[in-house]
Amino acid sequence: MDFQAKVEHLPARPGVYLLKDDRGRVLYVGKAKNLRVRVRTYLRPGADGRQRVRFLMNRVSDLDWVVTDTEKEALILENTLIKRHRPRYNVDLRDDKTYLSLRLDVQSPFPRLSMVRQVKRDGALYLGPYSSARSLRETVDLIQRIFPLRQCRDRTLRPRARPCLYGQVRGCRAPCCGRITEEAYREIVDQVVAFLKGRAGSLLDDLKRRMAGAADRLAFEEAAQLRDRIRAVELTLERQKAVTHRPVDRDVIALVRDAGASEVVVLVIRAGNLIDRRAYGLDGRQADAAEVLAQFLRRYYRGDRIVPAEVVVSEPLPDDEAGLLEDWLGDRRGRRVRVTHPKRGEKAALVRLARENAAESLAERWRTRAGAGAALDEVRDRLGLGRSPRRIECFDVSNVHGHEAVASRVLFEDGLPRKDGYRRFRVKTVSGADDYAMLYEVISRRLARQDRPGWELPDLLLVDGGKGQLGMAVRAVADAGIEGLAVAGIAKARTRPGRGGDPGGATVDRLFLPGRTNPVVFPPRSAGLLLLQRVRDEAHRFAVSYHRRRRRKATLASALDGIPGVGEKRRAVLLRRFGSLDGLRAAGVDEIAAVPGIPRAVAERIADGLAGDGT
Repeated sequence: MDFQAKVEHLPARPGVYLLKDDRGRVLYVGKAKNLRVRVRTYLRPGADGRQRVRFLMNRVSDLDWVVTDTEKEALILENTLIKRHRPRYNVDLRDDKTYLSLRLDVQSPFPRLSMVRQVKRDGALYLGPYSSARSLRETVDLIQRIFPLRQCRDRTLRPRARPCLYGQVRGCRAPCCGRITEEAYREIVDQVVAFLKGRAGSLLDDLKRRMAGAADRLAFEEAAQLRDRIRAVELTLERQKAVTHRPVDRDVIALVRDAGASEVVVLVIRAGNLIDRRAYGLDGRQADAAEVLAQFLRRYYRGDRIVPAEVVVSEPLPDDEAGLLEDWLGDRRGRRVRVTHPKRGEKAALVRLARENAAESLAERWRTRAGAGAALDEVRDRLGLGRSPRRIECFDVSNVHGHEAVASRVLFEDGLPRKDGYRRFRVKTVSGADDYAMLYEVISRRLARQDRPGWELPDLLLVDGGKGQLGMAVRAVADAGIEGLAVAGIAKARTRPGRGGDPGGATVDRLFLPGRTNPVVFPPRSAGLLLLQRVRDEAHRFAVSYHRRRRRKATLASALDGIPGVGEKRRAVLLRRFGSLDGLRAAGVDEIAAVPGIPRAVAERIADGLAGDGT
């Protein structure tokens, strides 16, 4: 059945439609209240009115669809299918990632703060999200110094005779030893929640009232602790920048477009404080701003995002679309969510601020693209490629005499690293120090996945090395039956011996191509060479960091083999805590015993075993 016939046989029901090319690849995923009516608009010249539809329909040759009971179900399914297929003509969030959030299990008798990336409907309190892991760790460290919450994991919270190191040094009230009641601990938890939600005024009033009460009872040590806590809270509040007098949670989202490119900025406001700014570059194929923003909202809030009570947008959405989004977001949040487009007042001022940020971000992105475009054009010209290599993959191998052999793949798009395309490989079939065979294995495994989403072939496959590494890459490509894939090797600079009075010196990095004897030499410090060096160095860094991590783990495992009570899980905990065998060996029994999950008897055996291993 051809495309036209399929359209005529579409049901007049809500659902999701998938437009495909002649190879069966999904180009676009859309939702509809009436599938037949919606998809018919693509076949009427000028009926849709969007410029990108003409380019889309020139490639479409097939159609598929899924019927749902309601339009809301279609919206949810559309998000799932976009995430699975990553269609070219849907909005693509270039900087999409899962951010860290704070989790506080308020249902536990003695809750603890933890950093998580997944927000689950488990009854716990989630705060954030935070784009900077470092900033979040600083926040957690600050809270732990102000409010003495426990830090041990739930599975290690068990009755014990004496508190751990945190209880002795960092001020934990040691619920494991029965030194604090659930009611008293709950008061500390309530203070933490008030602090994180921005209810600083009531928190300070409560702390001052409790301090005065402790002083009246002559409990001067407790009063001093409360005094220090008040000072820490007041100092922290001085550093915060409030954007509203009301303690509201809202996201302010603004769209700016220029020359076919789109930029969206999200201002994250929690408890009336601006805590984060995020910028996203979109693919720019959509002509209608309202549609771009609606698609962005559906992509942005899928998965593990925390949904605020209010979403403020810079473009007016159609009434039915705004209502549908509010229902969907409300279901995700568990309470009502309002999507508003303000025209005046405080919210309109926040939208203007977000627009200014988006304009600045787009201008910076254009400057970056212009520089990257010139570098990619230089790479194309000097390597004799048919087109500029917008998508570059680079591979590198790391091992020590064949032990713990690993490899990395890094992905650059338009001259910028695409972190969600980074991959690590453990070498499986090669024994001994054979870097060439390792590289062949890894590239072959990568090429075998070319039909999977996220594993599309690059414009240039780069390997770290000279002719030998290049030969392995070329052989892997040929054995995979792939034609027309550009392959190159980049070899590091080498020292050139001097002649006569010439002291010699270092050459520049060289590029090797298949079928060419002499390397391609770029001018020193040229934009194209700097880009390729950056790609190569990133692949090397990514491979070496993975290799070092595996080697530390293996070294620690071998040193702890034979020590009773130390299995794989405890080895992993010790590695995370001390980082290496030397770090563990330098620790004392008390410090080892303070690690959650390590009893003191096991800590003593570890210290004795490492002290006598002679290494």
